[in-house]
Parts: sequence; structure tokens; C-alpha cells
Amino acid sequence: MQPSSEALTNVLSASRGVLFDFDGPICDVFRGLPAPGVAQELAELVAQRAPHLGERVRGTDDPMEVHRISREGGAVLLGVVEDALTVAELRAVKVAGAPVEGAAQALHAAHVAKRRIAVVSNNSAACVIEFLAINGLTDLVAEVIGRPSLRPDLMKPAPHPVLAAANALGVEPAEAVLVGDAVTDVEAAKAAGARSIGFANKLPKWSALADAGADVIVSDMQAVADSLITLGASDRWA
Repeated sequence: MQPSSEALTNVLSASRGVLFDFDGPICDVFRGLPAPGVAQELAELVAQRAPHLGERVRGTDDPMEVHRISREGGAVLLGVVEDALTVAELRAVKVAGAPVEGAAQALHAAHVAKRRIAVVSNNSAACVIEFLAINGLTDLVAEVIGRPSLRPDLMKPAPHPVLAAANALGVEPAEAVLVGDAVTDVEAAKAAGARSIGFANKLPKWSALADAGADVIVSDMQAVADSLITLGASDRWA
């Protein structure tokens, strides 16, 4: 793993499909609607219907973790929590503000470089689609692979979303690269046989992403955009 522009360009050059995680690389989903408050709302839903899970769900400030735990309360409870989480995500992206710095540029540059683009997220597809539409980015993204309905076990770090995205884009997993800011993104990419670009938007993430085996790590999305711009220019002049 080499944190260099050359290494980044090499990874992107070998990839026909560029997959972007959503929360982190593109959108700070809970910027305007803080995640701990959403987690608390979901936790109360769980605690009311499955009291034996109350202590565990109230002990996390991560809405996704509440969602995962809710599965232990049965399919009906999982469905209630999943629906409530999707509603909260839709509220959140409407007040999340602009895309992460460099994200729109990276999407545009990937499009110009003739890469197939997908968003691969543990968030709902509905909230991803809403955010892309709000920010005029819809036409740049060929596929949105969101949270698998009623199957939290298939969310990243499982390879399922990466494999689904590669299949939808018509590329082999080995021809795809996932840009993500979490260890689970790197793990999902590796399990699927794809490459990964770690987005260390916070300093402590750098070592965690490196330890997880990211092929290359960047500290800002503009670096991804710049490498794709270079590839797009080289394609035009080839």
C-alpha cells in the first residue's frame, strides 16, 4: 500500500468500475441530524417491542448498529426499525448540506474518464438517490446499491453490495475499486475480489485503513478527482 498519487492513479487506471461508499466519501449523512439522536429514536422502538434488547440498543449511538441488533427481535421488528431508519436518513440528507469537498469533482472526473460509477452503501438507496438528486449528481451515477432489504447480514463488510454493484455495472469485481472511509469498506472490497481506496477523512482512520489492507489511502476526495482527471486527459490524447 503506497499513499502516493502514482499508486492512486495506478489503482484507478486498472479499474473500469469506480464504486463510492456514500456516508463519508460523498455525503456527511448525519451532519444536520446527529446520528446519536437517530440511534436513540430507533432504540426506543426496539425497547418497546423487544425489552430484552433494550439495554444493548440503548448502549450504542450508531443507528446502523441498532438496525443490526433489531434483527434479533424478529422480522416484524426489523422491518419497523428499517423503515424508521430509512425515514430518518431521508430527513438527514435533506439537511446534510453540500457534498463532501471533492466528491462532486470525483464523480464528474470518473464520468469524463469513462468509468462506470456506482454508489455502494449501507444507507438506504432511497436516501442516496434523494441526495444525488438534490445536488444535481444523478446523471453521473449508473447504479445505486443501498442497504439490502431486511438483510443486515448482507451489508458491508459482507461482499454482497460490491458484487451486486460490479454485476450491475457489467464489470468483473477485479475491475472495480471501492472508495470508502471505513474498515468495513476495505473488508467488503477484499472479500469481493475488488480493490479499495481508503478515504482517511480523519487522521486516526489512516492506520486502521492501512491495517485493513486498503490498496491506497487518500486524505481528501480531491486527490481521487485529480487522478481521474489525469486519466481522462490521457485517454483523450491517447
